[in-house]
Amino acid sequence: MRYATLLLLTAVFLLSGCYHATVVTGLQPSAEVIEKNFAPSWIYGLVPPPTVETMQQCENGVAKVETELSFVNQLVGALTLGIYTPMTIKVTCAAGNTSDAQILLEEGQDVVRAFSEAADLAAKSGAPVYVAFE
Repeated sequence: MRYATLLLLTAVFLLSGCYHATVVTGLQPSAEVIEKNFAPSWIYGLVPPPTVETMQQCENGVAKVETELSFVNQLVGALTLGIYTPMTIKVTCAAGNTSDAQILLEEGQDVVRAFSEAADLAAKSGAPVYVAFE
């Protein structure tokens, strides 16, 4: 009886936590959020879920990406013996370009020099400088 109670308490303790990872790009976040609940991953996450396509919805890029294995996600994974392990993916789009500093790089120009100028300008202004290729 004690062994069963200990086993049950251990299982509850192990299944009660969540896995949460966040990647922040440094761009200003906007109100636009793309969320995929129960994104399918397989074999304890060894086979990841499909890529979340954000190009059309996040025109200014991505500010933050969060992945999470909630209690429910982990419960589903446990019930399927880890074969199907769903996760939640949340992508926050970036707001518009807040910096006016931009260097246009045309064909034939020195790439190293353009990036060097961008780095110098960013260091002086303390703001990001964007290098655009035409």
